[in-house]
Amino acid sequence: MENLDFFKELSVTAAELIITYAPKVLLALVVLLVGLRVINFIMKVINNKLVQTNVDATLRPFAINLLSWTLKIMLFISVASMIGITTSSFVAVLGAAGLAVGLALQGTLSNFAGGILILIFRPYKVGDLVETQGRLGTVKEIQIFTTILATPDNKMAIIPNGAIMNDEIVNYTTLGKIRVDLTMGISYGADIKKAKEVLEQVMLSHPKVLRDPLPFVGVSELGDSSVNLAVRPYATPQDYWAVYFDIYENGKIALDNNGIEIPFPQMDVHMKS
Repeated sequence: MENLDFFKELSVTAAELIITYAPKVLLALVVLLVGLRVINFIMKVINNKLVQTNVDATLRPFAINLLSWTLKIMLFISVASMIGITTSSFVAVLGAAGLAVGLALQGTLSNFAGGILILIFRPYKVGDLVETQGRLGTVKEIQIFTTILATPDNKMAIIPNGAIMNDEIVNYTTLGKIRVDLTMGISYGADIKKAKEVLEQVMLSHPKVLRDPLPFVGVSELGDSSVNLAVRPYATPQDYWAVYFDIYENGKIALDNNGIEIPFPQMDVHMKS
């Protein structure tokens, strides 16, 4: 008899729970399914917009996934509150966990934010010749946390994006032309005008030296042992090093052929009796 009463009470309680929560659960399930479909639709629309506006392919998946998970978490919290689950404590725990993770990964998050800013504002792109963090090199890859440079001495420099965005960035490729700064010394007895003509001809005869702007030669310093000439050809960034080494070599040969001396460092010593 007692068992019968227990089962009656249990069935009554179950019926009350079903009557009370069944509509909420069904409505919550409908909201969940519809919400997930809406989120997927929104993500497709945003992704198409990002593709149309030429947002970097590295940034798109991260941006889409971050936004998608944010919307899904908000949806799950809303569905839980519709059923009657108290979400305030859950939100507090989630916020505390986020704060703890943020403090633990402070440097990593800084690099992540730096990578996002680089991909959005594009101070450089793959293939550009840049100088940052004391490194000069060609950008080989832009990752979400780091940028990889190939240096002129064939080394791979992996630089954190957070440090890059907090430092000066010099992009030698953006303007399409770069000046090659060279210095050549001639003796004090040499003909400066002739030396300038010889070096100008060397630059104009080089196939990778640009004609606009025209190359320039001028006296930059009266040194201890030589008159130093500033030799300034222009080249494309990819031809920088070829022009740099060729003009030094060809300039030395041309000066020698024209009898213009490039002196060794020397010191005059005066003896007093």
